Amino acid sequence: MTTHEELHQWHELAQQLRVDSIRSTTIAGSGHPTSSMSPADLMAILLSKYLRYDFDHPGNPNNDRLIFSKGHAAPLLYSMYKAAGVISDEELRSLRHFGSRLEGHPTPALPWVDVATGSLGQGLAIGVGIALAGKYLDQLPYHTWVLLGDSEIAEGSIWEAFDHAAHYTLDNLIAIIDVNRLGQRGQTELGWNTQAYANRARAFGWQAIEIDGHNLTEIDQAYSAAITVNDHPTVIIARTIKGKGVTSLEDLGGWHGKALKPDAQTQAIAELGGERQMIIEVDKPEEQRQPASIGKAKALQLPTYNKGGKVATRRAYGDTLLALGAAQPNVIALDAEVSNSTYAEDFAEAYPERYFEMYIAEQQMVAAAVGLQVRKYKPFASTFAAFLTRAYDFIRMAAVSHANIKLVGSHAGVSIGQDGASQMALEDLAAFRAVWSSTVLYPSDANQTAKLVAQMSDRDGIVYLRTTRESTPVIYDPQEQFPIGGSKIIHSSHRDQATVIGAGITVHEAIKAYDRLKKEGITIRVIDAYSVKPIDVPTLHQAARDTKGNLVVVEDHWIEGGLGAAVLDSFAGTSNTPFYQGPQLRLIKLAVRDMPASGTPEELLHAAKIDADAIVEAVKSQVRQPVGV
Repeated sequence: MTTHEELHQWHELAQQLRVDSIRSTTIAGSGHPTSSMSPADLMAILLSKYLRYDFDHPGNPNNDRLIFSKGHAAPLLYSMYKAAGVISDEELRSLRHFGSRLEGHPTPALPWVDVATGSLGQGLAIGVGIALAGKYLDQLPYHTWVLLGDSEIAEGSIWEAFDHAAHYTLDNLIAIIDVNRLGQRGQTELGWNTQAYANRARAFGWQAIEIDGHNLTEIDQAYSAAITVNDHPTVIIARTIKGKGVTSLEDLGGWHGKALKPDAQTQAIAELGGERQMIIEVDKPEEQRQPASIGKAKALQLPTYNKGGKVATRRAYGDTLLALGAAQPNVIALDAEVSNSTYAEDFAEAYPERYFEMYIAEQQMVAAAVGLQVRKYKPFASTFAAFLTRAYDFIRMAAVSHANIKLVGSHAGVSIGQDGASQMALEDLAAFRAVWSSTVLYPSDANQTAKLVAQMSDRDGIVYLRTTRESTPVIYDPQEQFPIGGSKIIHSSHRDQATVIGAGITVHEAIKAYDRLKKEGITIRVIDAYSVKPIDVPTLHQAARDTKGNLVVVEDHWIEGGLGAAVLDSFAGTSNTPFYQGPQLRLIKLAVRDMPASGTPEELLHAAKIDADAIVEAVKSQVRQPVGV
């Protein structure tokens, strides 16, 4: 039974959260005060009674998790941190200032923020990943709370999350939708039709509770029901008023993202009852258990492949993932219903408790990986490389979160053959190179793949591995080492007249070209640039010096942004790249230029002019041409 004292405390705290949201945004001159005011009652009760969180130890595995999917309500979140006593009023007033931890949208610059939010439609999907960890891996009773705005419910990724949360019976996941009716430019799709939200959620298998988001008793009862339900995730659909508490702002359009002027702030704070400096003692987790043990670490036994055989690098990825699973119990695998092509199915069969099928929901797959790494697991997520583009915004935001995830894209380039252009990833190298602090790897043979996948496991940031559909020759001994940031010189001599740089499938075309050119008395250096980012700058510079600036880059990718661009960038002067000193570059980029169609891999490589024939022609054009012309 809710007491009068509790109701009074909750009301006062909610008013403080509203006042502080207004104060901080007015000082900043920007932000979202009215969007922060509508869910203040919801968050006041959550903070005061239901959230179990040890703010002194944010890494405590028993802590509840709180995600503001509605990231633009950051002033409210920071006001909650002030009320919890973990940031000062002075820091609160630094909102959006250069150098402040309190950025315009939440980021892990604050130790209590697990993931960056602000790109709408992502928080619930990430919450699914954390909830998967809690229920199936940690096996701890913490809850994951996600505050959503009603505008973002139109995002398809939200419904991927609704689907997967129900599929995995995530009763530890509680979504709270702040239905304040107003989006950035006017009314949202459903306005205040909370029943429509509820019907959709129930159709996906959720428990849905409709409430008045300003009725403190209803909020309390809804939270109490949410934490006791079994086998179903819960969504609380709270009808609220944007700008609640200030008559001149309530349910008024045109205020999205606008801060109040000082005079309006004074009047608004007075109407809310003035400033308050309440400090709430947030309850710590009742249980202090360690996550469940899911195995002991063992020495890693990588698969090996006989030199001279033929093995697809996607096959080697699956074999190595299985080996990692045996050695590292914190390795988790996810796939988007193509595990029989990526060969993640072998891991799934051996370690079903550490495999999560995401079906054809690539956004949810990447988001789940981000959620899993919050709990210090090592997620490997795989699908066809072309389909990772659907999740690109999640990948971009994962970098903002400083997340550590490993992504694997198979069936890349025209070399996949008859399936045609819709299945051919030709943008992926460019896309992943553009992600902040990312690592981009493209192995050419099975032994190289195994060594690179092993290194991915301990590599921080967004790590992407591109694999090939076709079986390709094993050209390296199992004992060879392939450090990230390095390359392999396959052929080299002091007589080399040009350097050919390839990666993945085109390395094998470069080797064929080498053999043909050698018979004609032309020697070339062949470099396997398996590490596309970071790329091996010293080796490329030395090759350019040794071969009179004659470079040919060949890649199974569009001409923009891929390996050729990475090579060119290595010669540009930056603070991180040594200045190139040598002959003038004469670089030819061989890449896919025309829209491919169906055909055999050999036909398509030839049509794209990225096969041995094209390499031979390009090298001859350089060797015949006088230097300086």
